[in-house]
Amino acid sequence: MILHNVLTEPEAFAPYGRVLPDDYDFSQLIGVLNENTDAPADGVVYVPSFDKLEGLPVFLDLRDRIFGGLTIQAGYCNGTNTTLNALECHRGIEVLVAADDIVLMLGKKQNIEMNDGDYTLDTSTIEAFLVPAGTAVLYYETTMHYAPATTRGSFRTAIVLVGGTNTDKPLIHPGNEEDRILWARNKWLLAHPDSPEAAEGAYVGLKGKNLDLNEDLTIPA
Repeated sequence: MILHNVLTEPEAFAPYGRVLPDDYDFSQLIGVLNENTDAPADGVVYVPSFDKLEGLPVFLDLRDRIFGGLTIQAGYCNGTNTTLNALECHRGIEVLVAADDIVLMLGKKQNIEMNDGDYTLDTSTIEAFLVPAGTAVLYYETTMHYAPATTRGSFRTAIVLVGGTNTDKPLIHPGNEEDRILWARNKWLLAHPDSPEAAEGAYVGLKGKNLDLNEDLTIPA
């Protein structure tokens, strides 16, 4: 994977989302991440909703201007990670705010193949993007994504989504193939067979190499 930069190569990032403009002030939000959240050195922690983030003025700004007044939640995804492991998507957009330099490994929902009822996405189609510290990005609904990654050190990111996303899976009676990949509320997930998510029972739908930044990332000169 060639590493693109969302700030200097917006055309490469355009199929997946966009960088939010400077009129959104994320300084207090990043301060909360740095002062009130942990970043494990041996894994990733995700909290869907965090009151200290949701009490900030920028939370209301995002709710009304980006999400058009919908009920939203703001939580965090922090830790240490270098691997792809899985990809997910939601109904609706997502905003990510990076307190540290991170790499996003992204795919396109349009590249999911369905053969004989099986959903698969080839990891050779995944692209990598550097999101510099202090940058906020918006993912489109069709963007397949998962936990951020870094080539060294831990990271802290805020994650803003439609309210209830990534919480307990609704009780459904599967009626079609897509129902098989519903992993949590508003969370459709494809796991790599070598991932912890697959070991936990997630739908195995990623084929090819389980990408690792330490082995598969090409950083342009």
